[in-house]
Amino acid sequence: MSSSQPDPLLTIGRIAQRSGIAASALRFYESRGLITSVRGESGHRRYPRSVLRRVAFIVFAQKVGLTLDEVAAELAHLPKDHVPTGRDWQRLSSQWKKRIEARIAELQALNMGLQECIGCGCLSMKRCLLSNVGDQAGLRGAGPRRWLGDPPLDGAE
Repeated sequence: MSSSQPDPLLTIGRIAQRSGIAASALRFYESRGLITSVRGESGHRRYPRSVLRRVAFIVFAQKVGLTLDEVAAELAHLPKDHVPTGRDWQRLSSQWKKRIEARIAELQALNMGLQECIGCGCLSMKRCLLSNVGDQAGLRGAGPRRWLGDPPLDGAE
C-alpha cells in the first residue's frame, strides 16, 4: 500500500480477531484515548488498519510493565494516522531496555527466593531456620530483607 492511499477501515470485530484483543478491551483503549475510530453512517466503529500496530504496541508495553498512563504518554510520540516507522519503534523500545533488564533481575531474585530464605521472618522453612536464626533479618527492617537486597546474615549459608 502506498502512502498516498487512505488507510482502510476495519470493523471492531476484525481488529479484535487480528489483534487477539477482546472488543471490550478495544473500546476501553479507545475510551482512554489510546486508539481512535471513526463512526460509519450506522454508528458502528471503524478503525484504520494502523490501529493494529498501536494495539500491538499497547500489549507489548503492558507486558514490559508500563501502566496505561505511561503507554498513553509513549503513544503521544507516535503518528496516529499511519504506521510508525522503524526509527519510531527503535527510539521507544530502546528506552524500555533498562526496564526489562531490571524486571529480569527482579524475577531472578524471586526465582532464587523460591529455594532460599528471603529474610521475611516466617521461620517456617527448614532453610530459614539456618539462614535467619531468630529472625535476625527482622532487625534490618520489615519485609523480605534478602529479596529487597540485603546481604546474607553473618554466618548464614
